[in-house]
Amino acid sequence: MNKLTNRLRVYRTAAALTQAALAERVRVSRKTINTIENAIFIPSTVLALRLAAVFDCHVEDIFALAPDDPNSNFRPNQ
Repeated sequence: MNKLTNRLRVYRTAAALTQAALAERVRVSRKTINTIENAIFIPSTVLALRLAAVFDCHVEDIFALAPDDPNSNFRPNQ
């Protein structure tokens, strides 16, 4: 079974944003950002689009299905 993974923390830290600052920009709580980064919460499509807009990238650059294959090149926290 595939799992949704993300690179949100990578994008956020590269942009020098705190969780609170990012949360304010996308109109959610800091806890929501934290739970997304830790793969506890899957954001809505609208929130995923807002996050991508902050970083001027595609949703797929931040979020992806991790394949079942352990040899996959996708690494969520790189």
